[in-house]
Amino acid sequence: MERVSIDEVEPNAVGSDVDRRGLSEPLGATDVAVNHYRLDPGERFSGGLHAHMDQEELFVVVEGEATFETPDEPVTVGAGEAVRFAPGEFQSGKNDGDEPVVALALGAPRESEDVRIPQKCPACGHEDMRAIPGDDGFDLRCPECDAELEG
Repeated sequence: MERVSIDEVEPNAVGSDVDRRGLSEPLGATDVAVNHYRLDPGERFSGGLHAHMDQEELFVVVEGEATFETPDEPVTVGAGEAVRFAPGEFQSGKNDGDEPVVALALGAPRESEDVRIPQKCPACGHEDMRAIPGDDGFDLRCPECDAELEG
C-alpha cells in the first residue's frame, strides 16, 4: 500500500501554470496514470482537442463544473460526476465557469504513446495527425503516409 497527501505533491503541469499534480509516481502506480487538477476559471486540463489512441481517460469532478469539448457537442460534468473517453475519442476539458474545478484524471494504461489531434494531413488527407514530442512543444506526423509538420 502507498499513501500520499495531494497537497505535498509538487504541481507539474507542462508549459502552463495549471495546478496539476501527478500522483502515479508517489503512489507507485504502474498500470494507471493518476493526476489531480485544480483549474481556475478559463484553465484547461490539456492544450486542446486530442485523443489517446492507446489509452482510455476518466475524469472525476470533485468540485465545480468542467466542460469537455468533443467533435459532436460539449459535455458538462458537475461535482460528483465522472466521464469516460475511450481510446480514439477526441476531447478537451476546461473550466468554463466562475468557480474553481477540482478533478481527478485517470488514464489506462499508464503510458500513452499515440496522441492524435484532429487535423487533416496535407499530403494524403488522413483525418488526424500524431503528436510527436519535440524540443519546442510537438511536431505532427501523419500515421498513414509519415508526412511531418512542425506543431
